[in-house]
Amino acid sequence: MFGLGGLFSSDMAIDLGTANTLVYIKGKGVILNEPSVVAYQVKDGQKKALAFGEDAKLMLGRTPGSIKAIRPMRDGVIADFDVAEEMIKHFIRKVHKRTTFTKPKIVVCVPHGATPVEKRAIRQSVLSAGARRAGLIAEPIAAAIGAGMPITDPTGSMVVDIGGGTTEVAVMSLADIVYARSARVGGDRMDEAIISYLRRQHNLLVGEATAERIKTTIGTARMPDDGLGATMMIRGRDLLNGVPKETEINQAQVAEALSEPVQQICEAVMNALEATPPDLAADIVDRGVMLTGGGALLGELDLALREQTGLAVTVADESLNCVAMGTGRSLEYEKQLAHVIDYES
Repeated sequence: MFGLGGLFSSDMAIDLGTANTLVYIKGKGVILNEPSVVAYQVKDGQKKALAFGEDAKLMLGRTPGSIKAIRPMRDGVIADFDVAEEMIKHFIRKVHKRTTFTKPKIVVCVPHGATPVEKRAIRQSVLSAGARRAGLIAEPIAAAIGAGMPITDPTGSMVVDIGGGTTEVAVMSLADIVYARSARVGGDRMDEAIISYLRRQHNLLVGEATAERIKTTIGTARMPDDGLGATMMIRGRDLLNGVPKETEINQAQVAEALSEPVQQICEAVMNALEATPPDLAADIVDRGVMLTGGGALLGELDLALREQTGLAVTVADESLNCVAMGTGRSLEYEKQLAHVIDYES
């Protein structure tokens, strides 16, 4: 748009999520959002990547023996180092169509509960993928910035970021974390809960893709008022006679299936409120709680939390993009937010 370098720098922010990876380019916003999935073939002991993102996700649960489709991120941190590095490289190249570009400065968000070893792994992967410098920012801070919360004020703000692998609950004041807790429950755990419920109650075996579709179509955190709610047809394998079968499930059954992960999220929020200093707790009563992340889109989750806590609960406008936008904004306003980005090598 403005010639080669132009007004846009090549600096970028990456939300390296368990379920999706988003890339934010300074000055342009979020320009890539793909599933964090890689399909590869093992030949002579060497992994050869075949597909990334959307293309690889279509292969999940459908690959022949010679090909594996995996998610290199688990619970918000890297589970498979080599594959994660290849995936990051691929997404950086996809965003930067030019073959010669200055090495970008990259800021990546990490779960608050990530260990020093896990942080080092993420930093190394980003540097190996071609970054000039790699900065890390805590996910709750990024989520709060992306949701437009006034975290630099001397008042308490509470954000609950429900991702694919983890739920981060944090209380912030003066642009830093006062209390944060990372619970290993998120969208993936919800999918697993649906799979095990259908296996127990209906003797039906469904895959991850079907479970995710059930969750996004009729998933709800509260029992429907009429005791049934909306219904949908699903297909899976009948465990009694081994043949494929189609059956109908309703929202009440999905709410029952999701009751445990929803309860874990509610407990994480309650624990955070108990641990919050009284003056900040008073601010949270005034301002309420902000929900971000893909899990925040689960039907009536805000109401379920409101019933448990008695606080006003709001879902952020672009909850799926909040962390990426917040990480990106920390790049845009680096001077003001320098203390929240960790560039230590």
